[in-house]
Amino acid sequence: MKTISNFADNQHYDAREHNGAPAADMPSREVLDTAGELLRALAAPLRIAIVLQLQQSARCVHELVDALAVPQPLVSQHLRILKQAGVVASERAGREVLYHLVDHHLAHIVADAVAHAAEEPR
Repeated sequence: MKTISNFADNQHYDAREHNGAPAADMPSREVLDTAGELLRALAAPLRIAIVLQLQQSARCVHELVDALAVPQPLVSQHLRILKQAGVVASERAGREVLYHLVDHHLAHIVADAVAHAAEEPR
């Protein structure tokens, strides 16, 4: 069976070996690595909750602490991870720092994952 690392090394992988459909054009290894890093950044339940909160509107840390009922240092730690991954950005508003989503596509990914997880098993 071919793996993604095999695929990246040999871009002539033929998906028809498995399902009869023609192979789709695959992104470069660099793009796949970046996508993996992004998904890892979103992989914690608290970070998912933060993204869902920021999908509604920009928030400061204390608003996220109140909404999520978790300690401020924990929210700040997760915001730092999301910021490093390019999921959120911040801007100063007076004495507070507001966090907002960089790209709402990410909120759709998170919302779809949450909706899928909430579905009843078939």
